[in-house]
Amino acid sequence: MTTILIVEDDISLNKGIALTLAQDGITIEQVYDLASAENRFNAGGIDLVVLDINLPDGSGLDFCEKIRRVSRVPVIFLTANDLESDIVMGFELGGDDYITKPFSLMVLRSRVMAVLRRSDPSHEDKLTIGSMTFDFGKMEFRKQGQSINLSKTEQKLLKMLVSNRGQILTREQLINAVWVNEADFVEENALTVTVKRLRAKIEDDPSAPNYIKTVYGLGYIWAEEGPCQ
Repeated sequence: MTTILIVEDDISLNKGIALTLAQDGITIEQVYDLASAENRFNAGGIDLVVLDINLPDGSGLDFCEKIRRVSRVPVIFLTANDLESDIVMGFELGGDDYITKPFSLMVLRSRVMAVLRRSDPSHEDKLTIGSMTFDFGKMEFRKQGQSINLSKTEQKLLKMLVSNRGQILTREQLINAVWVNEADFVEENALTVTVKRLRAKIEDDPSAPNYIKTVYGLGYIWAEEGPCQ
């Protein structure tokens, strides 16, 4: 299931976008200001953000910048501004596409689908990172040619980290992604324990990890070290 967050203060346009994008396999979440957008995004589970730049309580550009500190979730900007400087700023802050109002809802839909296809994590089902190979499709994991036995929970955590390598993932984001519908019932130290077990299996020195690094007060990050294919 793909979840799209629409952040647009024009109620009619927000509703029109939601109706246009709604289809099997896609869940639509609608908010109308930045405060609500931040609360919903921080709760996790968002796969793409359709983001108006001019919102009643601030700029969508600032929100995109916050998103990029922790996530690679695609962002498509909506704006009435067609100034080149605004477009450049949007892309420099990590936007994936930029649509100027007024626009065709069907064109928007096509561009949203295109961005989702490009960001589909299934293309990362098989990765080579340093001396390790991770095949999530076949559930085969190796380090220096030797098989690594990972539990389903460890596999989910590993995929979440490597699919967002170089990006800080909060503890809440990881818990929601790894334990999905069970997040409310997970013990507080479950993530810490799972990270420790995963480090023990893939790091050369788990006490000084090269890949799964702790960002104190925030969460974890898969450091972009070593070759990746």
